[in-house]
Amino acid sequence: MASTNEPADPIAKGTIATAKQSLRDLFIWKQRVVVTNDFGETYTEWQSPEPLKNPFTLFAQLSAKDWVFFIVGFLAWMADAFDFHALSIQTTKLAKYYHRTNTDITTAITLTLLLRSVGAAAFGLAGDKYGRKWPMVINMIILGLLQIATIYAATFQQFLAVRSLFGLFMGGVYGNAIAMALENCPVNARGLMSGILQQGYSFGYVVAACANLGVGGSVESWKTVFWIGAGISILIGLIRICFPESKQFIEAKKAGKRAKAPGIFWQETKKMMKQEWRMCVYCIILMTWFNYYSHTSQDSYTTFMLTQKHLKNGPATRASILMKTGACVGGTIIGYLSQFVGRRRAIVVAAILSACMIPAWILPEGERSLSASGFFIQFFIQGAWGVIPIHLNELSPPAFRSSFPGLTYQLGNMISSPSAQIVNAIAESHQVRTNQGKLASAYGPTMGIATAIIALGIAITAALGPEKRGRHFETVGPPVAEVLPKDIEEGIVDDEKKIEAREVVASEKI
Repeated sequence: MASTNEPADPIAKGTIATAKQSLRDLFIWKQRVVVTNDFGETYTEWQSPEPLKNPFTLFAQLSAKDWVFFIVGFLAWMADAFDFHALSIQTTKLAKYYHRTNTDITTAITLTLLLRSVGAAAFGLAGDKYGRKWPMVINMIILGLLQIATIYAATFQQFLAVRSLFGLFMGGVYGNAIAMALENCPVNARGLMSGILQQGYSFGYVVAACANLGVGGSVESWKTVFWIGAGISILIGLIRICFPESKQFIEAKKAGKRAKAPGIFWQETKKMMKQEWRMCVYCIILMTWFNYYSHTSQDSYTTFMLTQKHLKNGPATRASILMKTGACVGGTIIGYLSQFVGRRRAIVVAAILSACMIPAWILPEGERSLSASGFFIQFFIQGAWGVIPIHLNELSPPAFRSSFPGLTYQLGNMISSPSAQIVNAIAESHQVRTNQGKLASAYGPTMGIATAIIALGIAITAALGPEKRGRHFETVGPPVAEVLPKDIEEGIVDDEKKIEAREVVASEKI
């Protein structure tokens, strides 16, 4: 962002005032930014976005170490997606294996999503307190072991129990992965890198779909896909052991040495929730919409092609692969553009365009047409998603950049956890006549109507919400504010350290 030296009205306070100001600002090209001068005084001014830079120039700004952190975060997020979609993309196989309906099988998806918020809270807070490294290592290795346990689940009840535990540990990946990947990125490269990072989820879907295509359509073949997922997760956990802790976490730890005192971290967490509750609620609502958005449009799409469009396993899987390829491309491009057009504008426009694509998405027949329409609608759906990692990081309270994005994301996941089950239940309770004259479950109309409602909800929520594009992550606020007074009283902290700690705290209030 480039300063214009043009004063602006202060950031509004209060829910209604903030919503009104945010809606007005959506139609103003410049962005309202709070600036702190050399004397610690704050004021608000309009800043203009810098021109888009060549993406290869942005890539070059990342050092080798930055790339290592980004790639490991990307791979962890990809493995998380593979493990999840290994189930959703094989719903019909699992239904036959356990002699259950598709809706029964999607109960496992509901339980997984429901418990991810618990894992996000536990491992996200652990990431902020103990570092990004070991919580992620534990996450990835246990996820792999639970994939293996799923294979040996002899009954449907055992299958549901294992998938519930899977959701608990799966929830811890997102927050630590995006914090580790994006904290080290230069400011003007974050939009592009955020878009690429988010598409680790879509790439995980593509890899799972390729694995499903490779093993064929036999009922027992689902186990091979789960073996592949287990190997990927454990391998990434072992790779993460080989690399150091996040630079930002180490610097924060040095700056706030006394934050190790018992109870301090939890006191800071409570303080953050008290001060930032509006932001927490807003981000949870936004992520609820977004999780409905993706799960409603993708989890049952393969089932839709198999049942309503009469495609075989091979063509349906190939169409799914192309659909999520569109997601990877769209997320990267729109995430990159958000650095210039703004986070909220990118989300709003992408959501509206995805809604316009719905008729072309569910009406065509045949593999080619369904592949093309699936590619373009996911281009815009995941295009909007591509903005989310950096948008959540910029909205996060600085000392909670690991826990806040993961927790709000997974709470949204928890609220939207019945999405696949709802789609399957409604679709199976209504019938439509296919092009072959047969009656089939109404997956197309159900997904189309639901996605239209969700896309509109996302556009409205993003338009009324805050934006902090260009926020600096260089100073990471350790929880020192509560510790400093006690240290001063005990004579532990010298004058230089007092000043340093106060500067850190002051910088993070902006």
